[in-house]
Amino acid sequence: MKSGIPLAIIGTSMFIMGLILFYLINPEENKNLEIIKNMGTFVGLSGMGVTLAGILVYLLNKNEQPIKENYDV
Repeated sequence: MKSGIPLAIIGTSMFIMGLILFYLINPEENKNLEIIKNMGTFVGLSGMGVTLAGILVYLLNKNEQPIKENYDV
């Protein structure tokens, strides 16, 4: 089963959600919003790692064509 592509899609969505949480929240003297903004940083960085893992799993599971050797001369 090819799990590389869904893993890369999930990682990309995590990265986008991390960007949204980090850049759209303005924690003006509110500790709860600051914690959510820090969670956005964690989710975004984790998303980059998951995306990279998905790309690597996809590349490792690619089926290569077998080498055809023809010795009939």
